Amino acid sequence: MKFLKQHYYIIAGLLLITACKPDIKTPKPTNGAADFSRYISIGNSLTAGYADGGLYLAGQMNSYPSIVAKQMQTVGGGVFNQPLFNSDQANGSGYLQLAGFSAAGSPNLTPVTSNLAVRGQIAVPGFGNVTLYTKYTGDIENYGVPGIKLLQITYAPYGNLNGFYERLLPQDAPNNTMPYLAFITAKPFTFFSNWLGNNDALAYATSGGAGDVLTDPNTFAALDNLLIGTLTAKGAKGVVATVPDVTSIPYFNTVTVGAIVAGVQQANPSVKGIYINALVSGTTYAPRLATASDLIVLTFPTSKIGTPVTTPFGPLPYGLTPYTPVDNQYVLDENEVALTRNHVIAFNSTIKSVAAAHGLAVFDAYTFLNNVKQYGLVVDGVGFNSGYISGGIFSLDGVHLTPRGYAIVANQFIDAINAKYGSNIPETNVAAYPGVKFP
Repeated sequence: MKFLKQHYYIIAGLLLITACKPDIKTPKPTNGAADFSRYISIGNSLTAGYADGGLYLAGQMNSYPSIVAKQMQTVGGGVFNQPLFNSDQANGSGYLQLAGFSAAGSPNLTPVTSNLAVRGQIAVPGFGNVTLYTKYTGDIENYGVPGIKLLQITYAPYGNLNGFYERLLPQDAPNNTMPYLAFITAKPFTFFSNWLGNNDALAYATSGGAGDVLTDPNTFAALDNLLIGTLTAKGAKGVVATVPDVTSIPYFNTVTVGAIVAGVQQANPSVKGIYINALVSGTTYAPRLATASDLIVLTFPTSKIGTPVTTPFGPLPYGLTPYTPVDNQYVLDENEVALTRNHVIAFNSTIKSVAAAHGLAVFDAYTFLNNVKQYGLVVDGVGFNSGYISGGIFSLDGVHLTPRGYAIVANQFIDAINAKYGSNIPETNVAAYPGVKFP
């Protein structure tokens, strides 16, 4: 009897455990209030899948919109065509690969120059040489064009000035007259993502404030209103992304003033610092000692420091006197940093207000990437940060993302879409995408 009682207790316990077991239900994928049957993506290099200093097939295959589109297909999304390079020309424009590290720990990057999709070059009077790539003639849903600014979406000759855009158009340069805005809206679509605007600040920043200009915020606002108004004119829904703080990326935060000075002082302890030609106001520049607030670009050849420079006062060491400051193109000085950040903040104010006026979802890339830089990010137990190479998010050019970084961004877009439209697009598995490829 005692044995039987024990069994009663055991059975009762099992029933109790069963009754208390949490009822975990996986939400069923659904499209909510959005129609994903033809999703198009609009943007620049980040949208195209650019990475490691180039556009190539492997990067295109891991672009964030292609990842988003794959997940959308579980809730009624349609085919998503990208203007892929073919396998014989898989290396596209060429790109950088990691060959190893120096004894001091600096990465050894080598260019990939085989199996390119370059078909020639054209000289554009008053502009310069434009590299032309093998034409793509199939259907397109990914309209990402490396280098394009919001400023250029209505500029009819742009198809002759950007080889990545020229390869998508039916005519050969210099005969193109199709503005980007007309090109992307030529066929019906039901949903869009838009991540234009980065290059309206980034091009100025990466040139050290010397080779480009920041887009005027009022012009940016007018064009963003035009773009979003056109995209939503026939009822399409969509998601837009804000412009990241372009001064926060590894391109500006890997080679530092402190590290350069420390290196020079190992050979010559009397050196006080390096001189730069810094913005004073307007277009006035003057030499001064660099501080930690001045950002050195990733591509600065530090070996130039101290090499003799011919001056009216005789040969002087590069970067170590006010007569031989580091060239502007290698430094985004403190005032230029402030200008860039102010423009990005103005751009994002426009992007958010225009999106709100049209009822669109917003992925706040500015806040997200700044948080990643400040606090890091953990995804499925794996840590990420904004460190160059080691951080796992940014590719070898220090500007664009790794496939894993693009997967992380794709999930941010998906979360924004789900929150706005009541859809339930499943997130992608970030671990399935690689980071920087090591030799």
